Parts: sequence; C-alpha cells; structure tokens
Amino acid sequence: MNPTTLIKTLFLLVALSLVAAAPAEAQRGRRGQQEAKKEQLFPNATREEPSQKAAPRMQRDMAKLMKAYEEEKFSEVVSVGESVGNNKSAGAYEKSWAYQLIGIAKAELNDYPGAIEAYRKSLEANGLDNNAHFQIMLQLGQLQYQEDKFDDALATLDRVLSETRKEDPQTLALKGGILYQTERYDEAATVLKRAIELDGGAHDNWVQMLLASYINAEKFDQATALGEELLAKKPDDARLLFNVATMYAQNDQYDKATGLLETGRGRGLLDEKGYRQLYALYSNMEGHEAKAIDVINDGLGKNILKPGVDIYTALGQAYYFSDQIPQAIDAYQKGVPLATDGEMALNLSRLLSNEERYAESRKMAQDALAKGIRRPGDAWVIIGRAEHGLGNRAGLIAAYREAAKFPETKQTAEEWLKKNAGR
Repeated sequence: MNPTTLIKTLFLLVALSLVAAAPAEAQRGRRGQQEAKKEQLFPNATREEPSQKAAPRMQRDMAKLMKAYEEEKFSEVVSVGESVGNNKSAGAYEKSWAYQLIGIAKAELNDYPGAIEAYRKSLEANGLDNNAHFQIMLQLGQLQYQEDKFDDALATLDRVLSETRKEDPQTLALKGGILYQTERYDEAATVLKRAIELDGGAHDNWVQMLLASYINAEKFDQATALGEELLAKKPDDARLLFNVATMYAQNDQYDKATGLLETGRGRGLLDEKGYRQLYALYSNMEGHEAKAIDVINDGLGKNILKPGVDIYTALGQAYYFSDQIPQAIDAYQKGVPLATDGEMALNLSRLLSNEERYAESRKMAQDALAKGIRRPGDAWVIIGRAEHGLGNRAGLIAAYREAAKFPETKQTAEEWLKKNAGR
C-alpha cells in the first residue's frame, strides 16, 4: 500500500481550511478588527497583543493599498505594499498589514517564495492582533509545505502550537501529514492520532493516513486493530479490505488474510491487486494449490486478471504442485508466446521432458535459447536428454558439447562426455 500520492493534495486542502483566503484585517478595516476582537481564536496564546495604533500619516497610503487589494490588482498591491513597508512613518501595525497583503497578492501571482518572504516580514513586524498574527503563521506553514520546505513548515507549525497553546486538530493533521511525507512514521502516527481524537474522527482521510503511518512504522498490531475498527464501519470499502488483509498477511495470519479476501471476492470487491494477493497467498500455503488455481481462473474468466507471463507461471506451478501435469503444461504453453525472453519456454521444456514428450521438449529448449535465457547450459542439457529419448546419439553428444561451454553445466557435461564420448 502506498498512499503517498494523495498526501499533498489532502493536506493542502486541510491547510487551506485553516485560514481564510484573506484575513479579517485586510477585508474589514478597523471597524471589523474591533468586532473580531470579541472572538478570540487563540485565548491562551503566550503572545501579548500589540496596541495596533495606526499612524495618521499613513492613512492615505493604507487606503490606496486596500483599494488595490479589493479590486484584485495584485501587482499594484505588491508595489504599494512595499512602499508602505519601506516608509519611515509606518509603524509595526502598517508594516505587518502591508506585508500580509503582499503575501496574499504574491500567492495569487504564483510567486510562492515571495509570498513566504512577505509573510515572514509581516510576522517580524509583529503589529497585528493574535487572530491575524497566528493565521498568517499558519498561511506561512502551508506555503512552506507547498514549496517542499518540510523542515521549515514543521518549525512554523510547532511554533503555532506552542505559542497559541491550542491543540487545533487541523493544524495537527497538517503536521502529521508532513511527518508522514518525510517518512517519520512513528511521529506522524502520534500526531495524527491526537488530531483524530480532538476532531472526533470526522475526517476519514486523517484516519486513513494514521493507518498508513502504522503500517509504514511496522506497528502492525495497532494498524490491524484500527483497520478492523474501520472495516466494521465500512465493510464495502474495497481499499480498506485489501489493506486489512495485507496487515493480516504481514502478521503471518494467512487464514485471516485469505478469509477476508475471499469475502471481498464473493462480494465483488476485489480488483486485480486483490486477486493477485489472494492467489499469491494460496500459492505460499501448503496444500492450497487448488484454491490458487480457482482464484486465477476466476480472475481470468472475469477479465480482472489480464493474461500474462506471471499469471500463467503461477497457474502452471499450482497445477504442477497439485500433480495436474497436463493442465500445468497447458498453462505454460499459453504463457510462452507472451514472454519477452526464453525463461518460460525453458520451464515448459523441462515439463515436457519429464513427460517424455521429447520432440516438443527439444523444440521448446531451442526456442528458449533463441529468445535468450540466463543459463543457456540448462537448455542444452534438456536438448541432450531429448536427443537421447529420440535415439539420436550424435545429437546427444553435440548437445552436451554445447553444454560444456557454459559454467552452470560445464562440469556435468564434461564428466558425461569423458565417460560416454571418449572426451
């Protein structure tokens, strides 16, 4: 299982829900700020709020900046905002406010490094109330994550959590996602578990990420327990069923794994990956070859499993180990034309040789050599056996002379030739 592909999308959505597209100060002005103070988003913050006294000399510039922002003239927001930030008459409040709007404008212009720098300057100016200050910090963390600055993003989020003294579940979930993406699975699991507890389990994606964290941290007991709990609530969740079955298999609970996958097969929940897992499990369980055969044939019949070398190899082996040799040969024969090398033809030639079908065995070994195999000497030994079975002594000797040229069969072939062909 590999959930990494959806992590960035998932946690960017989480991050975007943490803050408004434009903070209250930028949209509502001074009157809105006074109203916003009635609701303290971070009542336990360690930061002492500044007085936020605006400089009278800056009112015209601030109004111009606000007008550009409201009209979504983002390039103008940047230029006017920078002039405010560089103005000697600007106080902490004006600078924080201006750089905040510059950050929003640069993000809208897809200049994310510039937005990060602007948000940093807004925080350094330290002129806004706690609601705005910490929401800007969250925006900063989101952008750092978006730009793959994971260490910076984690440091920013830790600062938010520490300075606000507020265990916000969405902030924790974003932190957990970053920890997961940086393969700090143990830490991710701890943080995500707390986020889910605080949130009441409302976000299914967080729970899925916690499950993945447990699995990647090889905490299979915790993963299995969580997976079983989720599956009880969502028995028709095909992905979850597969993941729980995988965890059973990793815990060597093969009966549970196959039982769950069979339940899924019976209810039409298994995709190709599920069928492959099920027949692979059966193939590795002694005495379960018949079940492996049934799963493979069922998958092929339903067009869930696509004909291929690996499928026909598994099917042929299952037939072979259950002493159904004709069926095993048939499976290998179906796979040979699909192979890009000669390995499957070589295996088929061995089967045919054991069944004393010498002419066919020789043909398959020759085809294997023509397609290319890792151990050419093995094919020449099989050809030699076929020639012997067909009564062609000259062909037998010639085949063993070829086999003697390869390290895997050199000693055996030379010993035979010395004994039987005067060499």
